[in-house]
Amino acid sequence: MSSYFAEDRLKELNIVLPSASDPAAKYANYVIVNGLMFVSGKGPAGNPKGKLGIVYSTQEGYQFARQTGIEVLSVLKSALGSLDKVVRAVKVQGFVNASAQFEEHHKVLNGFSDLMIDVFGDKGIHARSVFGAVSVRDNLPIIVDSIFQVEE
Repeated sequence: MSSYFAEDRLKELNIVLPSASDPAAKYANYVIVNGLMFVSGKGPAGNPKGKLGIVYSTQEGYQFARQTGIEVLSVLKSALGSLDKVVRAVKVQGFVNASAQFEEHHKVLNGFSDLMIDVFGDKGIHARSVFGAVSVRDNLPIIVDSIFQVEE
């Protein structure tokens, strides 16, 4: 195990993880296959509704993406018992509910990416894609799905 401990970083960052949220439909919160943990799409807590570029600014979107990261961390901790069992973040895909004119999707998803790096250090650096979406589940401003390498 690395000398960098994610659980200690959570305390240093004053982040208290909520209980993992339940899936919004008939699917699992996560699936682990061959050391890879696939986390189903998560959105920010509190069920905010609306599009980036219409209802919300890029900075508000950044905060929603960070909140979504906390939701994902909650799933990881619930599944693994400790975030220290995360070997690395592998891949992140963000779906930003945005107007057709909105062009700062990448800046919104930085909220998620920055949190992963804050918590996991270099192990939090990941491959990433971000897409603008015409609509998403429950009209959330962002949904993120992610893949992590984990200790089994």
